[in-house]
Amino acid sequence: MTARILFSSIVLGAALAASACASGPRSHSTYSEELAQLTADCRAREGILSPVGGGTTGRPQTDYVCEIRGATRLPRN
Repeated sequence: MTARILFSSIVLGAALAASACASGPRSHSTYSEELAQLTADCRAREGILSPVGGGTTGRPQTDYVCEIRGATRLPRN
């Protein structure tokens, strides 16, 4: 029984390793590139990018919030 479990574990590990390699390269943006894009998107919405308290997570989408001041949800007539 132990040999069967060991063999199954090796086969499963090899399959997982092969699938990880098959996913192909990914293009990862740097933190500063993502932050610049987030800032540009916020400015286009006439907002101000502000940091969220609690430290950094490594993701600008989580570390910052776009504050839009003076906006209202009511339509102007």
